[in-house]
Amino acid sequence: MKHQYKPLLLLSLMFLMVGALFCMNDILLPSLITYFKLNYTQATMIQFSFYLTYIIFPIPIAWMIHKYGYKVSLLTAVLVCALGCIFFLPAKYFDSYPLVLVAIFIISTGLTIINVAANPFAALLGDPGGAHQRINFVQVFSRVGYAATPVVATTLIYNEAGQIRYHFPYLLLALSLLVIAFLMFISHLPSMKPGDEEKFTVKGILKEAASHKHLFYGVFAMFFYMGAEACTAGFFIPYLKSVLHFSDSRSANYLSLYYVLTAGMGMLAVFMLKYIKAHKLVGVFGLGMMSFYIVCIFLNTGHNEYFLAGLGIFLSIMFPTLFSLAIDDIGTFTGKGSALLNFALIGGSVFPPLQGLFADKFGVQVSYVVPLICFVMITTYAFFFTREPILKRNRLKTLLQ
Repeated sequence: MKHQYKPLLLLSLMFLMVGALFCMNDILLPSLITYFKLNYTQATMIQFSFYLTYIIFPIPIAWMIHKYGYKVSLLTAVLVCALGCIFFLPAKYFDSYPLVLVAIFIISTGLTIINVAANPFAALLGDPGGAHQRINFVQVFSRVGYAATPVVATTLIYNEAGQIRYHFPYLLLALSLLVIAFLMFISHLPSMKPGDEEKFTVKGILKEAASHKHLFYGVFAMFFYMGAEACTAGFFIPYLKSVLHFSDSRSANYLSLYYVLTAGMGMLAVFMLKYIKAHKLVGVFGLGMMSFYIVCIFLNTGHNEYFLAGLGIFLSIMFPTLFSLAIDDIGTFTGKGSALLNFALIGGSVFPPLQGLFADKFGVQVSYVVPLICFVMITTYAFFFTREPILKRNRLKTLLQ
């Protein structure tokens, strides 16, 4: 069987919620700036708390997947996400920004499990040749979650009197996640486990990782990508409000457009990857990202909102394709390699505070130089340091010897 469609559809439903949870950070940041009277650097603690888990938990999560398998791990992940959403209730009751950050950290812990487990699990649900397509397919639903969230969440957060109810969307997400957890519990999701050829040890993981150069380089590419994604979306609404003087609701509409373009191109990319090599597509899209960043930073075209939203077109394929490029052809090391790759997601915790410092000092428009630099690194990786270019260089060295 080329693809196992039923498990993929259940994973897709889960990723719909994953997209909504990720996008909520972008809605939460500007609303909490107003509610708690924060500066940009303080507000980026949302991203810092959200991505901090990726430096703490990937190896323990890889151990859990190794011992209990993908189904149990993913079910645990969904329940942890639901718990984090529910935790927004006491955060709102006590009007505590630190409790908000704790709630975000709990949600991120669940999402870390999903990112470590779900992508390699999707890669295993069919023939190896279709792995890039399957990972992009389930990630499309994440983009749909992103696209639907800005307008809906903004409507839920701001009531008619203009009061901010930042906890309300999270309570609805908690209910949805509990329903998904129930469906996963009663489903026939395959109880797959990663390869069990050797004992699970951190030393063993690092030793085997050293033999996969493209995985090693992929970790660095993912680090810069997560920084760029968190910066781009996190400062999207502040850019529109401070640079173009848009209202909250109008800004949310363009953020939705950004994610609609991301989802649409993500769907198209599933078919494009049949005919275009993954690393070349990432490289070309990376050049597109850099071009649009330059326009947003240095020009005032009168249509900058469309260039900002247009970044979603090129961003669409990045996470799933970078992920699949890094774990390409690493066999039974896929689960553990995925855990190592998820360390790189700490980039989402590192770069937004840096952009916040730039925004506080030079303005939001100039601050977009931070994700621009990130994409210079990603594009370089795509053209020169993925598995296929490395293999070509190795063959050339062999011929010259």
